[in-house]
Amino acid sequence: MTVVGCAITLVSSAVASPGDVAIGGEQVEAWAAPFLGWHYYPEHVVPAEPSIPGFEAFHSTDCPTVYQIPGKTGWEMSFIAFNGRGYNSFVAHSDDLVHWTTPRLAMGFGPEGDFDHGGCVVGAYLYESYDLDAPRMLKRRHGRFWTLYGCYPLQGGYELRPGYEGVAVSDDGLSWRRAKDSYILSIHDPDAAEWERDCVYQPWLVEHEGRFYNFYNAANGPIEQSGLALSEDLLAWRRYPGNPIVRNRAGGYDQNFASDPKVYRHGDHWVMFYFGVAPDGHAHIMLAFSRDLVNWTARAEPIYKAGGHPTGLDEQYAHKTSLVYNPANDTYYLYYCAVGSLGRGIGLLTSKPLG
Repeated sequence: MTVVGCAITLVSSAVASPGDVAIGGEQVEAWAAPFLGWHYYPEHVVPAEPSIPGFEAFHSTDCPTVYQIPGKTGWEMSFIAFNGRGYNSFVAHSDDLVHWTTPRLAMGFGPEGDFDHGGCVVGAYLYESYDLDAPRMLKRRHGRFWTLYGCYPLQGGYELRPGYEGVAVSDDGLSWRRAKDSYILSIHDPDAAEWERDCVYQPWLVEHEGRFYNFYNAANGPIEQSGLALSEDLLAWRRYPGNPIVRNRAGGYDQNFASDPKVYRHGDHWVMFYFGVAPDGHAHIMLAFSRDLVNWTARAEPIYKAGGHPTGLDEQYAHKTSLVYNPANDTYYLYYCAVGSLGRGIGLLTSKPLG
């Protein structure tokens, strides 16, 4: 599928024609080749019951995002968990990208009656670089670290609609607070379209050539697709009028969902990891490619299918990824929400076997 958007001066003063950005099937397969043939870690690296001190009621971990903090060794992973009322975001630390310890609260419930009272999902961080092989190093802007976050206004259930997006800052990269006391994206915005009329979900942030790109998924009824919004300052956002940029495909692995886009620069092009939900209800890890961040070509086959893990760890869902490259062993670490025999937790796939 090639999704070609209309011209928009928000992206470039000289918009490329479809012929300039078209990506053929052979090119798609060549670009996808490095992301095939994963090796399994035998269990969740963050379990379904994480037993976080002071937050023992929170379970069903989800939405991993790995990053590094300038001046600090090792890696951090933010993730969410659910306590029956809503989500909180937590962060854990690792020195080897496998064992994650000392989980703590990163961002909790917002004030009662506000757009994020039902819980916050941090993880769309401002990085120093979005190159695929670069460290996921947080970048300071105006002296603070930044993230976009998904959130819900209501407590009392699982992802109670409608969803919103906010923007948060941090002094230490561990504890996050609002940067703006109103949402940045919602179903109520004047430029919100029919495809996103019921719920706006999780963002992913990219900075490129002085502009900020927010890749996000949204729902119309039971169908989810992915779109794009743009900003000059991280606080005010405008939607791309060619949305959605990655759409459902009839009969495909993404017929029902084309969701949770994560975008990185890889050489002369961009790669998007997203998940598709097929008619059978299983979630699979998919790829799409772009030359310009706007026009995307999705690969027909998943790069990883639910049920691939030999223990049944992801027999139902394999989705919501975070990709990290470790130069010490020349290995990609692909974290994902694995739902199956051990409940909902954070799984790990690697491009090479771990010793």
